[in-house]
Amino acid sequence: MRKMKNVFAAVVSVAMLLPMAACANPSGSTGNTNTSANAASASGSTVTMSTNAEFEPFEYKAGGKIVGIDVELSNKIAAKLGKKLQVRDVDFSALITELQSGKCDFVAAGMTENADRKKNVDFSVPYFDATQSIIVRKGSAIKSRKDLNGKKVGVQQGTTGDDYCTDEKHTSDIKVGSIKRYNKGSDAVSDLISGRVDAVVIDDYPARKFVSKNVGKITKLSDALTVEHYAVAVKKGNTSLLNTINGVIKEMKSNGELDKIVAKYKSNLENSD
Repeated sequence: MRKMKNVFAAVVSVAMLLPMAACANPSGSTGNTNTSANAASASGSTVTMSTNAEFEPFEYKAGGKIVGIDVELSNKIAAKLGKKLQVRDVDFSALITELQSGKCDFVAAGMTENADRKKNVDFSVPYFDATQSIIVRKGSAIKSRKDLNGKKVGVQQGTTGDDYCTDEKHTSDIKVGSIKRYNKGSDAVSDLISGRVDAVVIDDYPARKFVSKNVGKITKLSDALTVEHYAVAVKKGNTSLLNTINGVIKEMKSNGELDKIVAKYKSNLENSD
C-alpha cells in the first residue's frame, strides 16, 4: 500500500514530494468512506479514490474515518474538480483492478511507480520519496540488509517490498529464505513480535509508526532495502484527470501546502506514543 510505498529526515526529499491522495482533511473538507462499486462519471458530483487504509500515516482509520496524507491530498484533487471525494478501502493488491474495472477514478495509496505497474495504469508526477525499511526484533542477529539472506521475511502483499523479496526476475541482491505475505502491515509486525517471521520489510514511514507503538520490542535498521517514488495512479488513457492531478501536485508543492501537510504528520509521528 503501497507499493506505498519514506520518511522525513534523510529519507524524505520534500522537494520531490508531489500529490498523494486524501480522504479527510483538517481544513474542513472531509472524505466519505464509500463501498459503492460505481466510480464517479465525468458529469457526476463525486470523484472516487481507492486506497488501503492500513498504511499510517498516509491512509488509516481514526475516529470512524479514513484519514492521512493521501486523504488530504485527494480532497484537494476533488476540490479542483468541483466534486465531493468518496473513498474505497480495499486490499492493496486489488487497487489496480479497481481502476481497470471502473470502481474508482484514481488510486492514492503510497503506491510506487514502477515499470510493471506502468503497463496497466498511468502515473502522476511523483509526490513523495520513499524507502523500503527493515524491522526486526530487539536483539536480533539481523543487523543489515545482507543479513536477510536465508531468513523468513514478512511483507505486505503486492508491495514493492513483496516484489523485491520474492525476486521473481532474479534481480535482487538479497535472497531471503521464505516470504510470508499479509494484507495488513500490522499483522506482519504482530507475527514479527511473536517470532513467526525473522524480519518485516515495509515502507519507512509506516515502519517508524510501528516501532514507535512497540518500543522495546522491535527496531528499524538504518540500512534501507530500496529507494522509490510514490505517485497517484489513474486508468490508462485518462489524460484529462491525470493533467488535473499533476496540476494540483505542482501547485501544492510551489505554495508550500504539501510541505505543511507532511510536516503535520511528521509532528504526529514524533509525538506518538
